[in-house]
Amino acid sequence: MRVRTATAADIAEMHRIRMSVLENRLADPSLIQPEHYRAMVLENGRGWVAEVGSRMAGSAVADLSRSNIWALFVDPAHEGRGIGRALHDRMLDWLFGSGAERVWLSTDPATRAERFYRRAGWAAAGEQSGGEVRFEISRAVWRAARKA
Repeated sequence: MRVRTATAADIAEMHRIRMSVLENRLADPSLIQPEHYRAMVLENGRGWVAEVGSRMAGSAVADLSRSNIWALFVDPAHEGRGIGRALHDRMLDWLFGSGAERVWLSTDPATRAERFYRRAGWAAAGEQSGGEVRFEISRAVWRAARKA
């Protein structure tokens, strides 16, 4: 597996992966379109893709302007191979290295994603509108987790 910074040329495949997930599916798929990725990847933050061979197996996007994880998705055909964790760690290293003090995200409750974030050191910090769980992690907690 190789993780690299995403480019505009990756957006269509990143969107395909987002739409292919089995959990945390969008209730209204029209709400997230390729042009939304462009703003996140090229203006507000940075994106990464994980490749297995010549195929994209996962992608992630961090929004530095909001200290937020905007997206982290793995193609269902590649789940359980450490791709999500590799993308997660790259994003957090970048966000905290770029000056963020605390990072947040939201995800559906009672999902594999919720369990993934809890195992990675994130703490629940309330409920978002729509019922998603808000998670937060501080720079200090992240640095301690990386040293462990």
